[in-house]
Amino acid sequence: MNRNLFFNPKIPFSEDRLESIIQACIEQNPHAQSLLYKQYFGFSKSVCLRYSSTQEEAKEILNEGFLKVFNNLATYLPKYPFKAWLRTIMVNTAINYYRDNKKYNQELTIDDIEEPIYDEDIINKISAEEILALVQKLPPAYRTVFVMHVVDGYNHREIGEILGINEGTSRSNFMKARIKLQLLVQQEFPHLYENYRQETEKARQNEY
Repeated sequence: MNRNLFFNPKIPFSEDRLESIIQACIEQNPHAQSLLYKQYFGFSKSVCLRYSSTQEEAKEILNEGFLKVFNNLATYLPKYPFKAWLRTIMVNTAINYYRDNKKYNQELTIDDIEEPIYDEDIINKISAEEILALVQKLPPAYRTVFVMHVVDGYNHREIGEILGINEGTSRSNFMKARIKLQLLVQQEFPHLYENYRQETEKARQNEY
């Protein structure tokens, strides 16, 4: 393959080009590997960040994930979307990272805490970046279950099997994650809750 193909900005990253680059990666072409890494770095990092507490953890998972990508590219079937295949590897790498470090066994006690106010309008006023920052503050046990269930679509039986916990523990951790996340939203964005309280009170007064 012409080496200039990898660096020519005028050539779009088409499916045909992707297939050629993947083949070059399989042949251990460093230029192709660099291009594939750069092209999907942002997408992959966004997946890893959801499972991480810090940028450093996300980078560690990301690099381990790409190592698996390059080692398993020969098994990728071009008839399937590459992003979906890549995402699966990154998610599995993130899950294995916490399972191997047993971080998902860490728990907090949220007993006797009244569940905070939840309102879709409040959540909709928070940016995706701000929500991600709050998710990263969850304890690993809760964050892992929360992301697996809400973002990646695993049910609690599947989560239990993957993490080696029972289904009830998965459900419990998800509930605690939801409560903890709502508490974080309330702490970080008190003005939104104050507006919500005022609007709710005004609506009640109008009923009389």
